[in-house]
Amino acid sequence: MAANTRDNSSGSSKHKPRQERFSVQTALEQFWLNDGDNSDLEDLSDNDDPILDANYQPRTQERSSSEDEDDSSDDEDPIPQPTEHSRGRKRLRGANNGACPCRQYLPMKPNPVGIKNFVCATADGIVLDFDLYQGTGALLEQVEEEVGLGLGGLVLARLCQTLHRGTKVYCDRFFTSIRGVEQMMKKEMYITGTIMKNRLAGAKEKLPSDKTMKNTGRGTSSELSTEDGKLCVVKWYDNKPVLMMSGVHGTEPEDTCQRWDKKLKQYVTVSRPSIVREYNLKMGGVDLIDRMISFYRMSARTKKWTMRMLMHFTDLALGNSWLLYRKDLAICAAPKKSIMQFLEFRTEIPTTLLAQHHGQGSHADLSEQSEEEDNSNQGNKRPVTAVPHVLVRRRANAHLPEMISLKNAARCRVAGCTGRTRVRCVTCKVFLCLQGDRNCYTAFHT
Repeated sequence: MAANTRDNSSGSSKHKPRQERFSVQTALEQFWLNDGDNSDLEDLSDNDDPILDANYQPRTQERSSSEDEDDSSDDEDPIPQPTEHSRGRKRLRGANNGACPCRQYLPMKPNPVGIKNFVCATADGIVLDFDLYQGTGALLEQVEEEVGLGLGGLVLARLCQTLHRGTKVYCDRFFTSIRGVEQMMKKEMYITGTIMKNRLAGAKEKLPSDKTMKNTGRGTSSELSTEDGKLCVVKWYDNKPVLMMSGVHGTEPEDTCQRWDKKLKQYVTVSRPSIVREYNLKMGGVDLIDRMISFYRMSARTKKWTMRMLMHFTDLALGNSWLLYRKDLAICAAPKKSIMQFLEFRTEIPTTLLAQHHGQGSHADLSEQSEEEDNSNQGNKRPVTAVPHVLVRRRANAHLPEMISLKNAARCRVAGCTGRTRVRCVTCKVFLCLQGDRNCYTAFHT
């Protein structure tokens, strides 16, 4: 048998069967290929680092953030890492060869390999603060009184350092714990969020069981508070039980909401506690900024994680700037038609930056054209120069008029003017009327 196998392999060297070997590195390389599209950053995940943290406990919870004037919350979004498609493989470089030292692997996410970024944002998506996860040790150096907080509590304490006292923070169950909420209340930070039942200690035995609430019907709620009344736990049953903890909200005042009933195939009215209503209103800020980033993401094939980071945070700054711009114009009661769309806003920013250097390079000068050349091209249309950006037009210096020797005067570039002139701005390279009764030159530059 062995001899036959040896003869066959030597006779068919062109089609040699190659033995496939499975290893952890091969599995990671295959998972890495899932990060090829640098698309969604909307899915948020919360996991410890299995490499940098010895107490690794995988979690798959999600969370988002919000703020209403004094309301904010924390969240995290994974930054996808660059990929290299070379025969379906990705080489993993060593730590001393430029590899990312804080790369995370989250198998439940669309982009499983990336950099974890915890974000604190307002309810309308404006990012207030963020922190790149570099291991629990890096958080311990930044947070005081970190004993017993866990990773979620450490991140919550870190991002709340830049918030004002009295701020209401909304988060999901990954960040919520009794010790963490009590620590934040000492700093006058009021936390509201969902919580895991294994973090409630003996409080869950005092609440009604899931079976009891299910038999009572949808909309059933129960509240349990501490002796001093500063902290309460609310259990609400909708399609399934929901546990929430807050230092500022409770069940009262209750209201009603419309929920879909699968059996009746219609919307039914369900009572809802106040803590659930406030939580739903304030959550979603990080999801909004992630959606803004995904609309017009900078996409460039690169092997460098540093470039991917730079492009991601540039997109983040652009999305944040547009949300602030839209909010400011809404406060000023500006008409909606005057507010630029996000794509127009992104295009306007590089145009404005380039306009600062307008006129410093080499430009075609019509004054260098001779009368003979103008006469030879008399039958053709004169090339039209683009109107410069408003920042260039309103610059205080370097706008001097010059007289161009043209056989036929050019049309004035001011909107609404039908006059013709031979006067041109040296910087803007456009023809403008400069007469006693029609001074378009001054109107154009003011």
